[in-house]
Amino acid sequence: MNASGYFNSPWPCEDAGPARMQSPHHVAGLNLQKNERLACTTRHTWMSTMTVLGDPGEVYLMHHSALRAKWGQATTACIELIDPISLKTQCKSPRLAGGPMWPGGMAVHRNGSLLAVYGRYAHKLNRQCKLLASKKLPVNQAYNSFVILDNGFLVTKNLSNVHAAHLSVLNPDTLEIACPEIVCPEPSVARLSAAGNSVYVVGVRSIFRYVWDQSLNTLVQDLDWKFEYLKGSPNSYGWDVVLDGRDAWFMDNGAHRYQINMVHAGVKPTANRLIRVSLTNSQDHQAWPICGLPGGSITNPPLIDIQRSIVMGYDSANRHLQAWRFERDNLNLKALWQKSDFGCASHMLLFSDTAELCVNDYRRFQEQVVVLNIETGEEKARVKSGGLMQGVVFPSVGWNRDFYWSSMGRLARIHVN
Repeated sequence: MNASGYFNSPWPCEDAGPARMQSPHHVAGLNLQKNERLACTTRHTWMSTMTVLGDPGEVYLMHHSALRAKWGQATTACIELIDPISLKTQCKSPRLAGGPMWPGGMAVHRNGSLLAVYGRYAHKLNRQCKLLASKKLPVNQAYNSFVILDNGFLVTKNLSNVHAAHLSVLNPDTLEIACPEIVCPEPSVARLSAAGNSVYVVGVRSIFRYVWDQSLNTLVQDLDWKFEYLKGSPNSYGWDVVLDGRDAWFMDNGAHRYQINMVHAGVKPTANRLIRVSLTNSQDHQAWPICGLPGGSITNPPLIDIQRSIVMGYDSANRHLQAWRFERDNLNLKALWQKSDFGCASHMLLFSDTAELCVNDYRRFQEQVVVLNIETGEEKARVKSGGLMQGVVFPSVGWNRDFYWSSMGRLARIHVN
């Protein structure tokens, strides 16, 4: 699905696009053969969040400080242009103002600039990481990244499970506020998703959307599309939503006690669920338990393989990964394969052309990155990333049969050996 607000690269932003399909554009898969293995190049970082790609050979890394937040002090972020092979810094931004700590986000806009949101600030940089403009955002809370609409505007939101979500729309050239702030009907923890000029918000109780009204020059809530996914459920809030063109998919029971990993970090005693909502009719919805085990929890989105009609869900707290085949006509799910005792928690990466699914597997204070066949669950290769924490952030593809894995204090380049 095209997202015309972004730069034309294989991976211009987190999850490769605002629909969060987690699959690259116009780049071939690893195509691992039986005689090939994975190798890993790593480097220490501050709290690394993500890598994104610009022109061929350009790889940008975003990381941020964290320890200061424990004493209530302001934190900062940094963006680097790194060598795509060695991961060494080629140039980097100054420390970017942030304030409240939470992993932010960055993207390459179609105008060629780097845009970033971290803490309560938005920043614009050139491709040599020189800071061009900054904007302090209205709410004194951390904003958890942003989406870019097809009209080019940047939309961002504060993160809270108590205070109402506020949507801010920014001009990408100046970072000035493009329309009055929109106050949502409830708080929201999940990151925003978007399709075209529509923004999807997973609130702490329901999912709803806003559509850009060109005549009014603002976002307007679509009052005909809303689903209260926690109505009648004891579960906690949902995380990021995937938009596959026909349905919205996300998982709930998102409250957890993550410190260095998600294992047994669930807060609610119930099982977490996979939830589907039709994009044309919000009354058309379904929910399925991931594995049915108590104390289920996640902190990220599912993954949808449109080409093969496969949906991937997981329960990070109970170390369970589940694949289903779905039927478009009646949208029943058929269990395809599963992996128990499998420590997946991060955003995923799908090479759709080669059916290769890249996930993390946390084992005994050690993060490993695994490539699976998404149709069969067959393990094609795995490698240690060097991380001691279980990553819950963002991978990206690379330029040459490789991909990058961010796992908090470590960045790894995973490549075919």
